[in-house]
Amino acid sequence: MRQDVATQLYTEPPERFVAARDEAVAEARATGDLDAARQIAKLRKPTVAAWLVNLLAHRRPELVDELADLSAALRAAQRNLRGAELRDLSKQRRQAVAALVAAARALAVAEDPLLARAKLPLADVENTLNAALSDEHIAAQVRSGRLVRAAVYAGFGEVPRPRLRLVTDDEAPPAERAPEQAEEDRRGALVKELEAARTEAARVEKDLVRAVDDERRGAEALAEIEDALADLERRRAVAEQEMSQHKLARKSAERAVATARRRTGEVEGALEALDQKGAGRAQSGA
Repeated sequence: MRQDVATQLYTEPPERFVAARDEAVAEARATGDLDAARQIAKLRKPTVAAWLVNLLAHRRPELVDELADLSAALRAAQRNLRGAELRDLSKQRRQAVAALVAAARALAVAEDPLLARAKLPLADVENTLNAALSDEHIAAQVRSGRLVRAAVYAGFGEVPRPRLRLVTDDEAPPAERAPEQAEEDRRGALVKELEAARTEAARVEKDLVRAVDDERRGAEALAEIEDALADLERRRAVAEQEMSQHKLARKSAERAVATARRRTGEVEGALEALDQKGAGRAQSGA
């Protein structure tokens, strides 16, 4: 399947997707490319939110690439617990996502001016872009431009700060403990807490990956069901049209039978009249 075919389909508004896909399948079959026809037929219809994200990937790929670069920087800052940098990058994230959401709306309106007055699912677009920032798998789906469902925002949480407490005069370390030793003890405690925080972060990140995978599988199953329902709707429409034609044919046949029966009765009546007339002449001649 050629890339331009997928690009065309996934930049089509969702309400035109199925018709455009069926047309592309028919064209591939007409040229004898059955493998491409099968691949095209498997493409699933995107939601409106997914379509908006796909428009960004195809029409403004440079903005999506900038988002990917920002995602890498955020993950690095979070891993290394660089608080000031993380806060600055988080601010950049919010600005970049807001700009992308605005660009997605502008692209949609350019595609269909009637959407200028429509309520678009921009919150789902924002959630998907934020999810792409925190999950490399979702980011790859966004860049592919073939998203079929919006993703759930997982986000970048603030890194927990070490639980420090102020040491009062009453709790001051004994005089015999050297300042260097006290500093070393505090450093050791902080290192242990940092290790524990990183371990906990790794655990919850695994939970997030599993949750995202479960959600993706559920979305894929739902999309398959919706495709099956769309196919059944098309078959139902064809069956209803054929049923209407059969009903018209049956009514036409009923009218023809009624006409034939009426004509049969008329002919039978005429024959009976002739027979009676003939019989009357025979009796008078006798």
